[in-house]
Amino acid sequence: MLNIVIFGPPGSGKGTQSTKIVEKYNLIHLSTGDLLREEMENETPLGKEVRQYIDKGLLVPDEIVLKELYMRTSEHMDSPGFIFDGFPRTIVQAESLDEMLHKEGMAISLVISVEVEEEELYKRLMGRGEDSGRSDDSDDIIRRRLEVYKEQTLPLIDYYKKQGKMATINGMDPVDQVFEKITRAIDTYLESSKVLPVVD
Repeated sequence: MLNIVIFGPPGSGKGTQSTKIVEKYNLIHLSTGDLLREEMENETPLGKEVRQYIDKGLLVPDEIVLKELYMRTSEHMDSPGFIFDGFPRTIVQAESLDEMLHKEGMAISLVISVEVEEEELYKRLMGRGEDSGRSDDSDDIIRRRLEVYKEQTLPLIDYYKKQGKMATINGMDPVDQVFEKITRAIDTYLESSKVLPVVD
């Protein structure tokens, strides 16, 4: 299986890139943000609990995210692979993901980090908030989310570098150019590991 983790700060475009990766390599897209927003939109008990964290710009507790992710992953164990978008966000989550996959005889294949300068992120997120009206795209919450990312998620770079799985991508370029770089990184991995992607 081809199992990819993609991460980057809010506004880095990792969701857009995940969609393009899914289309090219026929992977299952697991976006914890989308999964949790779906729960909030449906006003489920889980969704109401999640909203208390999201609206403050805080990370949703690990046990909530892991439970949701495990349930969705178990539904697609016969797929060519997964792309984990927005998860893991902390070292604890990364260790838990490794453990969960190991129990299923799987592992993370490649980790893609999309990097964008902070002021560019801020401009993108403010523009998105004005267009969509998302409650987590206001000035104070954007600043808080970027700080949370730096404090809790950036340490993942060292975690995955030690495993030899990290690919760093400059996300300042246009979407198609960023995707071209990501594709090269994935194809290089596939060639070196002799794993062939399943492409429709």
